[in-house]
Amino acid sequence: MILLKNATYIHPETFEITTGNMLVDEAPGAGFQFVPADAKADKVIDCTGLIVTQSFVNAHHHVYSALSRGMNAPKKSPTNFTETLEYIWWTLDQCLDQDMVRLSALTTAMNCAKHGCTFAIDHHASPNYLKGSLETIAKAFDEVGVGHLLCYEITDRYGVEKTRESLEESDDYLNNRRGLVGLHASFTVEEDTLKKSIEIAGKHKTGIHIHVAEDPVDEKITKEKYGCSVVQRLERAGALTLKNNIFGHGLHMDLIERTLVRESGTWMAVNFDSNLNNRVGFFTSSELGDRIMLGTDGMHSDMIKSAQTALFAGQNFDNVGWGDIYTRLRNGARYLHESDIKHGSNNLVIFDYDSPTPVTQNNFLGHFYFGLEGRHVKHTIADGKLIYSEGKILTADEETILKESRKAAQLLWNKMSE
Repeated sequence: MILLKNATYIHPETFEITTGNMLVDEAPGAGFQFVPADAKADKVIDCTGLIVTQSFVNAHHHVYSALSRGMNAPKKSPTNFTETLEYIWWTLDQCLDQDMVRLSALTTAMNCAKHGCTFAIDHHASPNYLKGSLETIAKAFDEVGVGHLLCYEITDRYGVEKTRESLEESDDYLNNRRGLVGLHASFTVEEDTLKKSIEIAGKHKTGIHIHVAEDPVDEKITKEKYGCSVVQRLERAGALTLKNNIFGHGLHMDLIERTLVRESGTWMAVNFDSNLNNRVGFFTSSELGDRIMLGTDGMHSDMIKSAQTALFAGQNFDNVGWGDIYTRLRNGARYLHESDIKHGSNNLVIFDYDSPTPVTQNNFLGHFYFGLEGRHVKHTIADGKLIYSEGKILTADEETILKESRKAAQLLWNKMSE
């Protein structure tokens, strides 16, 4: 157990501020309690002048993109979203080997920890290291101490054999761990593959995790091939009867689709930084209800930044305010709770926030959007275990991992340029 002495705790929903000594239990799904200052603990952290609150959940991440930072320009400059996928991301994912996936997962988990994120919902692709890839990622996240809900991106774009392998990988992984059934997007998934994916999800009593209407091309091709919209196609296939579904993006859904999403209880995962970067449009929440979460789409692991971008960009196109976006940030934990995934109140982030103005219950959101940054994270506690403290990852050999990842990244970039 960890004792946080002289803590200033801010409730993640009410922003009520409580000062005292917090005894944090170490176990999945456990919590904390306020205790006398002399309570016994395995470790004591003096939190005088620091802010403590619940850590963050990333609702849509991509481990496979971790080694892309600083990579070479593609052989051909993309002129649209489909070409961005083809010339960059589908080129990258085909070049990943087992060690690259392992290092991608380790560096992603470490970046999560450094930014106060203790759980990531990831959507993975590595077609030439497919079998066992999810377990490789899971072990890397376990090593760092960051929680995870994984899936493999099922698609038909690499042929029948790879499709079969991706279905098997999903089924095999779900036989041993909690996860979701991943699908790339409607426009790269054929009817039989969609049917089999939904059957696997039903077998394991889980949902699907799929990119939906990220770009107009998804809707265009789906309507041309199947005579309906993306979400209507998923409904016809039976996907909307599944529990715990996550639809990523959802920028170009029509009113009928939005109504189907809301009425099915499906969760949306919004990724403003990525959408802005890819110039695919802007998310609006009209008719979707309140089951909306925030992710990063693999661009980074900083959920504070993700929320700030969601506000600053989103308020220009959507009827949202400070509280709406913050609720979406915290909805990641709500999703885990509703999915019966253990993620207790012993997941905490501790900020060394050097504010020149007072922090109160009434003005916390003002500080969150206009003051707090990733650099303010001093400690991260996951399931009651201290995994990051004062600039250092405590659960893994960060220096060695980064040396290896830099070498692996160069190998990856060279393969992509061949």
